[in-house]
Amino acid sequence: MSLISTIRDLHRRRGRERRGLTLAEGVRLLEEALAAGVTVRGAATSSALEGTPRGSALKTRLARAGVPLEEVDDDELARLAGTEQPQGIVAVVEPKPWKLDDIAVSPTGVVLVLDGVQDPGNVGALARTGLGLGAAGLIALPGTADLYNPKALRGSMGALFRLPSVSSEVDSFIAWARGVGMALWTTAVDGVPVGRGGRDGPIALLVGNEGAGVRPELAAVAARSVSVPLENGVESLNVAVAAGILLYEVTRDR
Repeated sequence: MSLISTIRDLHRRRGRERRGLTLAEGVRLLEEALAAGVTVRGAATSSALEGTPRGSALKTRLARAGVPLEEVDDDELARLAGTEQPQGIVAVVEPKPWKLDDIAVSPTGVVLVLDGVQDPGNVGALARTGLGLGAAGLIALPGTADLYNPKALRGSMGALFRLPSVSSEVDSFIAWARGVGMALWTTAVDGVPVGRGGRDGPIALLVGNEGAGVRPELAAVAARSVSVPLENGVESLNVAVAAGILLYEVTRDR
C-alpha cells in the first residue's frame, strides 16, 4: 500500500490497531518522536515544511535517516491532515509497544489509570500531565480513547512517546497491580479530600469517565476514594485538571 493510502487508513482506529502505526503531524511532534527514538516509517511533505528553519532542518534530518518522503501540494497535505495547520508534514510513526511490565513501579511510585475517558484530547492532556508530574506510567482501561489517536498524540505534546502507556483489560490491570503491591485509589466527588491521610506503598490513581466516573467494580476493590475539594456550586473539574491536582498532592512528599 502506498504511503498516501496508509496515511488515510491510519485516520481510523481499526487501521492503527491492525498496523501498529499512527500519525504525527507538525514539526514539534515529529521532533518529539525522534527525540524519543520512535521509528518514522515515512512522511508526506509540502513546500510549507521548508518555510521555517526548524521545518527545513527536520526535513533534512528525516532524509538523511533514510525516511521515505513523498512531496505533495499544500491542498493534498491539508486533506491528509487532521489539523488545520499541519506545518507541511504528516508522518507515519511506529510507537513503542509498551506492556504492563514495562512500567517500573517504585515503592513511592504513582501510575495514572484512565477508566473510560472518551475524549482523545483529554487522554493526551492526561499523558502530558502524568509525565510532567512524575507518574511511572499510564494505563488505559476499556472505553478509553485510543492512546494513539492522532488527536491524543497532539494533546500529549509527545508525552505518549515517552511515558510507558498501555491499554489493558480490567482484570489484567487488577492482577498486575496486586502483583506489584500497588494500592488502587479512585476519584469521586464524595471521596476523602486528597492530601488527608498518609500513603503506604505505590498507588494506582484511577480517573473515570467524564460523566459517569469510575466503574463500580473498580470502586469496589479500591483501597481509598479521593477528591479535590471544590467551592459550593461547582460540581466537577475537567478530568485532566483534576488529575493534575491529585498527582501533585500524592507525589510531592515522595
